[in-house]
Amino acid sequence: MKKQKRQQQTKPAPQAAPPRRPNWRPGWWQGLVALTGLVVALGVYSPALNGAFVLDDRYLPFMDPNAAARTFFNWVSGLRPLLYLSFWADYRINETAPYGYHVTNVLLHFLTSLIMVLVAAKLLEWAGVKGIERTLLSAFAGALFLLHPVQTESVAYVASRSEVLSVFFYFAAFAVFIYRNSESMTVWRALAIVALFGAAVATKEHTLTLPLLVVLTDYFWSRGAVRKNGILYGLMMLAGAGGALVVWRVLRGANTAGFGMSDLPPLTYFFTQCRVIWTYVRMFILPYGQNADPDVALSPRVLDHGAIVGLIALVAAVAAAWIYRKRWPLASFGVLTFILLLAPTSSVVPIRDVLAERRLYLPFLGLVLVCLEFLRRLRPRHAAWVCAAAIALCAELTYQRSQVWASALALWEDTVAKSPQKFRPRFQLAYALYEENRCPEAVQSYETASHLGPYDDQLLIDWGLALECAGRPNDAIDKLRLAASVRNTAHVHALIGMVYGKGSRNPEALDELAEAEKLNPGFDMTYVYRGNVYESSGNRPQAAREYQRALAANPLNQAARDALARVSR
Repeated sequence: MKKQKRQQQTKPAPQAAPPRRPNWRPGWWQGLVALTGLVVALGVYSPALNGAFVLDDRYLPFMDPNAAARTFFNWVSGLRPLLYLSFWADYRINETAPYGYHVTNVLLHFLTSLIMVLVAAKLLEWAGVKGIERTLLSAFAGALFLLHPVQTESVAYVASRSEVLSVFFYFAAFAVFIYRNSESMTVWRALAIVALFGAAVATKEHTLTLPLLVVLTDYFWSRGAVRKNGILYGLMMLAGAGGALVVWRVLRGANTAGFGMSDLPPLTYFFTQCRVIWTYVRMFILPYGQNADPDVALSPRVLDHGAIVGLIALVAAVAAAWIYRKRWPLASFGVLTFILLLAPTSSVVPIRDVLAERRLYLPFLGLVLVCLEFLRRLRPRHAAWVCAAAIALCAELTYQRSQVWASALALWEDTVAKSPQKFRPRFQLAYALYEENRCPEAVQSYETASHLGPYDDQLLIDWGLALECAGRPNDAIDKLRLAASVRNTAHVHALIGMVYGKGSRNPEALDELAEAEKLNPGFDMTYVYRGNVYESSGNRPQAAREYQRALAANPLNQAARDALARVSR
């Protein structure tokens, strides 16, 4: 009996039948979801894909008339080499057609949203969220990042690729850090993180916060800190110090950011940001009233415009995040992350534009984590419905906002309606009207702009061109002469000559063009306008010689090439 009993005890348990393998490859549905997300993103941003270049877009290298002649080194040299490398690649394919540049922005935005999914999934795991709930909430994080309307400026504005591309590298570096397989950081993983960090900084400088985020993550989630990640800390400290030194030098000489702006001291900027930060939070929760150029009152003192309320609320939020870090880990980490990642643009370093929607692109991660904290407290079914409703609403609002970015005229009409007392939107609207050949309206808009901002030569030149377009050549010449009194340049005198020439006042035109040549013999448009005068009077040989002089000054002058071909027939 004992022997039989022993045999029964040692008898192996029957093995369970192996599970049936599904007839689909593991993970196929993730690819399908990702592909669906890309299609949705392209659809949501479709109105803006053919949108015109606006604001800083017009000063990027691909808009340079001599862009084709620029060397590769000339394209990528400077403070943000990887950003300009991406523009170089786009120019090689699309030249100056906006569609390709916008599609690139959307694709980069989509890839960054995928990394957001990975980051959210790991942080949810650390917070104890598992299974289908973790999958649902991490997918929601990526979809919210992809489709939230506050992201529209970063994606639809080509110059804001600096945000999209830099954050792609930033999130990629952070994902490599949090997904390490061993307890201690390996040299190769540390090098990969530092390389991605370097790529982020080489795209935009605000990504210098990554080392601080790594430290915060290490200590908040108890991931090893210096004891396990000493190699990474050392490498990032060296890279970060070098990047900070470069940024410091730039800030000292910049005229739109840094400590050299006497009319925007650091304390004024800080007190203003105490209010602006809460505007960003409101835009995340209730994305209404979006504005490409908001008019924000400054707070020179802490009591001005409620800055003290914003400051107290920030201190309270940080204190609550620390106190409740064990009970609400995702929300607490999200609050600290949001403030940290927003600090480069919302602290004491003044920036001329005190509020810009695109500055929320990187700190968006922190606000998403706060949302995930509350969603994980719901039942999965309820959470799924809330997520679906939020994503559907965001997609619709983003599509509507993309329609505003579909044309320069629509964008600036919207902006002027929301910032009627600000100079720049009114000036940009006037220029957009001029480009649409709505010249009388452009003249009226320049008139309004002249009462709102600097009465400089650029305003007067553009105003004069609009007057000439509107059939008022004498008024145009008056404005251009006023511009010459502000800043006497070959450009202004050449334009005066052009207006005289169009009115068949050839002697006056030639006098002005002679003055332009005297001021700057290398200004090629002087010879184009002079050639036009000779061509209109029937002197084609002399016109051809002037067009040839224009091409000698600038071989890429397309107007001179076309005119020379015309008179040489």
